[in-house]
Amino acid sequence: MNGSVRDAALLCQQAAVQVAGLSTDAKNSLLRSMADALDAQTTTILAANAKDMQAAREKGLGEAMLDRLALDEGRVHGIAEALRQVAELPDPVGQVTRSERSSKGFTIERVRVPLGVIAMIYEARPNVTADAAALCLKAGNGVILRGGSEAIRSNQAIAACLRGALREAGLSEHALMLLDDLSREAMLELMQLSDIVDLIIPRGGEGLIRFVTEHARVPVIKHYKGVCHLYVDAHADLDKALDILIDGKVSRPSACNALETLLVHADVAAVFLPRAAKALQQRGVELLGDQRSCLLCPGMAPANDDDFAAEFLSLKLTVGVVDSLEEALAHIRRYGSDHTEVIATEDPEVAERFVHALRSAVVMVNTSSRFSDGGELGLGAEIGISTTRLHAYGPMGAEALTIERFVLRGEGQVRHAESRISTAAPKLTD
Repeated sequence: MNGSVRDAALLCQQAAVQVAGLSTDAKNSLLRSMADALDAQTTTILAANAKDMQAAREKGLGEAMLDRLALDEGRVHGIAEALRQVAELPDPVGQVTRSERSSKGFTIERVRVPLGVIAMIYEARPNVTADAAALCLKAGNGVILRGGSEAIRSNQAIAACLRGALREAGLSEHALMLLDDLSREAMLELMQLSDIVDLIIPRGGEGLIRFVTEHARVPVIKHYKGVCHLYVDAHADLDKALDILIDGKVSRPSACNALETLLVHADVAAVFLPRAAKALQQRGVELLGDQRSCLLCPGMAPANDDDFAAEFLSLKLTVGVVDSLEEALAHIRRYGSDHTEVIATEDPEVAERFVHALRSAVVMVNTSSRFSDGGELGLGAEIGISTTRLHAYGPMGAEALTIERFVLRGEGQVRHAESRISTAAPKLTD
């Protein structure tokens, strides 16, 4: 993309009007063509990603960032499959979510419409380039992508495939803009375009998200971090709890839905914690615990307040022993991030108290935190996770990229009787 950020945004705004008018079939066909283009260009995408990975290692990027950046054939195919899944989802645009007859005789409808132009600012996640484009286009929006410098070659290769599919469909490639100017000044300019950009969604580290939130004039939907907890209740099935713990911490520790803290009821701590510690340590997990946890698990390092508030994004876990559900809830409210919280219990009453006591975007009973994901929750792909209490909360799919407006259908009703033309006067059609 050449030219100023504002020029690019204006072109995207114009193209978004075209996208908003597409039929469901046309949008779905476009998404399938994009998926085919990604599969066809896998070798090119992987070559670009290899260069990004080499540069990232030379810069000394951490393992969590490298894992998010890395692509292989399976991941590229997974990105393409996510686009196909989005194509199969119901079209949110034009959905009538509510319809009722007014006492005045007209019909009041609430109808979903596109937001307009959505900007994504993200780090080290090449899959976001495709996921964001697919979901924005499905919802009838234009999208401006500003990825991180560490993924620039990967993002360019993926965006080239997607923009090529737009051209082949006879549509403006400006509906998908990838900014090449990665300077802070360009990002600040993008965040000031409140007359063009309708929403910004940042994805990345807490520092990036706070920078966007503090400087943007455009509405921002975000989550700062994912400090996700598993509480093992006194009435838990401990075998289930151990499986949930291992999957939640070990399967992909760099993900924002990975567990960062384990809380265990004192009644089962002596049985569960040594077993859990052994299983985790065998898988390379470093454990940091409160005083009671350390007493039950010799060799566990002590944890402090900063540890319990941390999003490690690595094979590190804090552990605490609590005397009640209420104590577990108080800990989560103090240290949590409103992302995802899990309880393991066989007591339905305790489960419901846990669910209703927390305001987190996703709350789970007896299942892994790793399911806090748009694809797993039936959204196809995911454009982000919102812990901002606006129109979207939790994992965001295409529907979250639309808004509801009112449509009234009447037969000439007026609010004030004096507005009516007198029956004695000639009608305008006479």
